[in-house]
Amino acid sequence: MRWILTVLIFWVMCGPAVARQPYWEADYDSLTRALPQQTSDTARLRVVQHLLDLHPTNVQALPLLDQLLRLNQQLQLVEAAPYRHLRNGLVLWQQGGADAAALDTMKVAVTEFDRLGRPIPWLLIDLVTLYNRLNRMDARKRYYEQKLAYYRVHNATENIAACYVSQGGYYRRMGDYNRTLNSVLRAADLVRTYDRLLYLRELLVAGAVYADWGNRAKAVQYLGQALRLPEFRRIQGMERVFTFLALSRLYAEGDHPATALRMVDSVLTTHSGDANERKLSQAYALVQKGQVLLQMQRVAPAGQLLKQAQQLDDSLHIPMSGKPGEFELDAAWARYYTARHDDARAEKHWLQAYRKATAARVERLRPEYLKQLIAFYDDRNRPAEAQRYSRAYIALTDTLNAAQNTFHVAQYESERLEQTQNARITSLQQDQAVQAVRLRLGQWLLLGALLTVLLVSALGVFIYRQLQVNRRTLDQLRQTQSQLVQAEKMAFLGELTAGIAHELQNPLNFMKNFAEVSTDLVDGMNPQRNGHVPVLETEILAGLKQNLQQISQHGQRASSIIKDMLEHSRSGTGECVPGDLNALAADSLALAYQGLRTTDKDFYATLSKELDPRLEPVVMVTQDMGRVLLNLCTNALHAVRQRQRDLAQPGAGGPANYQPTVTVRTRRSADSPVVEILIADNGTGMSRQVREKIFQPFFTTKPPGEGTGLGLSLSYDIVTKGHGGTLTVETREGEGTEFLITLPA
Repeated sequence: MRWILTVLIFWVMCGPAVARQPYWEADYDSLTRALPQQTSDTARLRVVQHLLDLHPTNVQALPLLDQLLRLNQQLQLVEAAPYRHLRNGLVLWQQGGADAAALDTMKVAVTEFDRLGRPIPWLLIDLVTLYNRLNRMDARKRYYEQKLAYYRVHNATENIAACYVSQGGYYRRMGDYNRTLNSVLRAADLVRTYDRLLYLRELLVAGAVYADWGNRAKAVQYLGQALRLPEFRRIQGMERVFTFLALSRLYAEGDHPATALRMVDSVLTTHSGDANERKLSQAYALVQKGQVLLQMQRVAPAGQLLKQAQQLDDSLHIPMSGKPGEFELDAAWARYYTARHDDARAEKHWLQAYRKATAARVERLRPEYLKQLIAFYDDRNRPAEAQRYSRAYIALTDTLNAAQNTFHVAQYESERLEQTQNARITSLQQDQAVQAVRLRLGQWLLLGALLTVLLVSALGVFIYRQLQVNRRTLDQLRQTQSQLVQAEKMAFLGELTAGIAHELQNPLNFMKNFAEVSTDLVDGMNPQRNGHVPVLETEILAGLKQNLQQISQHGQRASSIIKDMLEHSRSGTGECVPGDLNALAADSLALAYQGLRTTDKDFYATLSKELDPRLEPVVMVTQDMGRVLLNLCTNALHAVRQRQRDLAQPGAGGPANYQPTVTVRTRRSADSPVVEILIADNGTGMSRQVREKIFQPFFTTKPPGEGTGLGLSLSYDIVTKGHGGTLTVETREGEGTEFLITLPA
C-alpha cells in the first residue's frame, strides 16, 4: 500500500493536465476567461449557461444568472422559468436564515428543469448542503429516492448519477458503509462515460469509505485505480482537499506521521478562487494536522493549530459534516487536553463532540465518541459514567445493527421483486406456448405467404450476387483499361525511341565507313620522295590517322548506345511462360564469367550458387529475364575485378588474402507470394550518391568506353514493368553490393 500511496501523491502534485474535455469536464476558469471574448450575444448566452451547469450555486452563480436572464430577454433561446426560480433560491440561500425557503425554491427549479428534460447533476448534488444545514436527513433520503425513481423512468443518466452521489453521502453519514459503497460505485459506473473527473472523485470516495470501514486492502485497490487515470493530475478545489485529507488519515493510521504531515501541508497550500472554500479547507487541514502532531507527542504546536481552526470555525460556523468529510474539531481539542492532563476540558470537549454528532445525525462518529468517553471515564476510575455511556454505546450499536438489518431486508425485497418479475415472465412464456399450439392450426394458411417471401428473398439474393459480380467485372475492366492506356503510352514511347535510334544509326554508319575508308587511304599513301621522308607530312598523316581512329571508336560507342536504346524499346514484348529460374540464373552467371575471362585471361573469381531445389517454374519472359541476370552478374564481376586491382596497387590497404566472390541465390519462403533472386558480390561497393542514381538511364560508374549507362535502367524496367516485380540494391562502400529481385510466384 505504501508505494501506491507514494506514487499517488506524485501524480496529484503534477498539476492539472492540459486537454480538451467534454461538456461536463470543461474547465470552469477557462470558460470564465472565455466569456468576455465572445463576440455575439448568442455565444455569450451559451457560455453562461455552461458555467451555471457546472457550478449552479457558487458565489459567481448569481451575477451569471442575472446576465443569462438579461440576454435571454432579447434572444428568447432558453426557457427562463427554471433559471428565475434558481436565482430566487440562491438569493435566499446567500442571505442566510432562510434555508428552508431556499430549499423549497431550489426544488421548484429542479422540477422546472426536469420538465424541460435538461440535465442538472451539480444542482442536485449541491442541494445536499441545504438538507444538511436544516438537519433534514429523513426528508433528504425520501427526496433523492423519489427523484431517482423519476430519472430512471426518463433515462436521465446524469441526474441518476447525481442521486446516487447524494445517497452515498447520506448512507456514509448514517454509518452504513455497505449501502454507501453500493451508491458510490453505481454513481462511478454511470459518470465514467461523460465526466471522468467526477468518476475519479467517486473512486477516491470509495477508497476513503473502505479505509473508514477498516478494509485497507480495498482502500488501496480503489486509490490505485484512481492513480492510473490521467485525470488524477487535474484534481483541484475541494476534491483536492478531500484527497489529501484522506491520504493524511491513511498515513496516520498506518503509523507514518511524517508523511501524513506532508499530505496535510498540501491542503494548506491548495489555492481556491472561493474565499469561503479556502477558509473551510484550511480549517479542516489545521484540525487534521493538529491530530497528527498530537500523535507525534508534539502537544504545544498542535494547540496553536487548533486555536487557528477554532477561529475559523467561529467565523464560518462549520457544520459537523461537509464536502471534505467530518469536521472533528472538538475531538481534536479533547485529545489535546487529554495530552495536557486537563481532564475537565477534555471531558467537556468529548461530551460536546458527542452531542454535535448526535444533533447532526452523523451516525458514523457517534460510536467512536462513545468509546472514547467510556475509555476516558474508565481511566479516571469513574465507573458510574463509564457504565452509563457503555449502555448508550450498546443501545446505539443495537440501533445501527437494526438499521443494517432493515437495509438488508430492503435489498431482499428488491431481489424478491425481481423474482416476482421473473415469475411473471415465465407465466407469459407459458401463455405464449399455449397460444402457439392454438395458432398451429392456421399455419397452412400462412404457408403460401411464406413461400412467396422465400421466393422474393431468393430473387433478392440472386440480384445482390449479380450486382457483386457486375461490380467486380467493372473493377476489372477499369483496371484493364488503365493497363491498356499505360501500355499504349509505353508503346508510343518505344516507337519514338526506336525511330530516333534508327535515324541516328544511318549517319553513324556513314561516319564509321568514311573513317575506315579514310584510314585505308592514309595507310596507302607513300610519303617518300627522292629517297627521303618529309617529317612534316609524316606527322600530319599520323595525326590524321589517329583522328580517324578516334572517330571510328566513338562512332562504335554511339552505335552501341543506340543498340541498347533499341533493346530498351523492345523490352517486355515477349510472352510470359513458366520457366526454370534456377537454370537461368546459373547460366547467366557462367556466361558473364566466361565473357569477362575472354578479355582478361588473368582474372579468376569464386562463383557461389545457392539455388532453392524446391523452386517451382516461374512465369516470365525468359529472354528478358536472362538479359537482366546477365547484366547484374556482369556488373558484379566487374566490381570484384576492380577491387582486386585496387588492392594490388602499392600501399593499398585491405585484406591481403582477398578472394573475388559473386553469389547467386534463389529462394521462396513457405506461403510467400514472391520469388527472390539475390546477386551479391564482395567488390568495391557504391557510395550513397551513386546508389541514388544507378537506375537512371545513361548513368554509369565504369571508365569511359566500357559502359553505356543503360544496363541497369533496362533491367529495372524489365523487372518492374514487364514482370510486376521489384529490383532493389543494398551496398556498403568498400565491402560489396547486393541486388535483390522479387517476382510474383
